[in-house]
Amino acid sequence: MRVALTGASGFCGGAAARLLVDAGHDVVTLGRRAGADRRWDAARDTPDLRGCDAVVHLAAAVGDGPGDYERVNVDGARRLLAAAAGRRVVWVSSSSVYDPRPSRALVTEDHPTTSGHLSAYGRTKARGDRLALDAGAVVLRPRAVYGPGDPHLLPRLRAAVRWGRVRLPGDDVRLSLVHVDNLASGCVAALGWDPGAYNLADDVPVARDALVAAATGARVAHVPVPVARGAARVLSTVAGVTGREPLLTPYAVDQLAHDFCLDTTRARATGWRPAALLPAYLASLGTCPPDSVLLRPPTSPRPASG
Repeated sequence: MRVALTGASGFCGGAAARLLVDAGHDVVTLGRRAGADRRWDAARDTPDLRGCDAVVHLAAAVGDGPGDYERVNVDGARRLLAAAAGRRVVWVSSSSVYDPRPSRALVTEDHPTTSGHLSAYGRTKARGDRLALDAGAVVLRPRAVYGPGDPHLLPRLRAAVRWGRVRLPGDDVRLSLVHVDNLASGCVAALGWDPGAYNLADDVPVARDALVAAATGARVAHVPVPVARGAARVLSTVAGVTGREPLLTPYAVDQLAHDFCLDTTRARATGWRPAALLPAYLASLGTCPPDSVLLRPPTSPRPASG
C-alpha cells in the first residue's frame, strides 16, 4: 500500500518508516521538518493524503510540561481523521490515556480512559484516542517506549542520578515497557487489524528498581510516595513560572510509584509477537553488570502500591 506516515522524523516514526519500507509499502512522510515528503503542521494544517491508501499516525505533542497539546493532539486529530475518511488508519495513542485511579496491575483495553489524567499530555491523548476510535481507526496504546535514540525515558532517568544514586517513589513495582522496534512492528501489522484499541508492550513486565539500576548504573534508593508527590508539586509550580519542563511531576511520580502492566492479549490474538529486545538494549548501554538478572515475569497481578 501507499502509506502516509506522520511523525516520521521522530524516534518512533523513524522506526516505523524503516519497517514499513521493509514490508514493501510505499511511504509518504508528513511533517514540519525539512525532508518530509509533504509539509504538515499538526497544530494548524489539514494533511494532504492524496494518493494514499492508509495512514499511520505517530505525530504528537509529547511531554510533561508546557506544550501545544490541545492543538496537536486534539485539533490536529480532528483534521487528520477528516482528511483520512475512507482510508485505513493506524492511530498511535498511549497508555497514558488510562485513568490512574483504578488498579493498573493488569490493564486491558476496557480500562477507563475518560478522566483522572495527571497531565495535559494524558488528557489530550485520551481525547484524540476517542476521536480515532469513533472514526473506526485501529488505535495502538504503547507503554514507555525505549530503544536506541530514545529522547525521553533514558535521558530522564539519567538526569535523576545524584552522586551515584537515584531516588524512586515507594516500593519496587512492576512496569510494562515496549521497545521502539516492537512498537514499529505493531504499526505495520495493525494495517491489517480490525478497528479498535490494542495494548502494545514487550513480552513481560519488568521490575522497576532492577531496570533503573541497569539503565543508569546507579544505586536505587526509595523515598515515601507522599514526599515525592510534595516535591513534584513544588517543582511543577516553579516550572510554571520559568516555563521549563520540571524534572519531577505528579504524573511522573504516578508512573513510577504503581504497578502498570498492560494486557496484550488482544494484539497477540492477531498473531503479533514482541521480540525480546530489552537485554540487548541494556547491554548496549554499558551500565548493566554482566551477571545482572533483570527481570522475571510477575507471578500474579497485585493491587497498586503507594
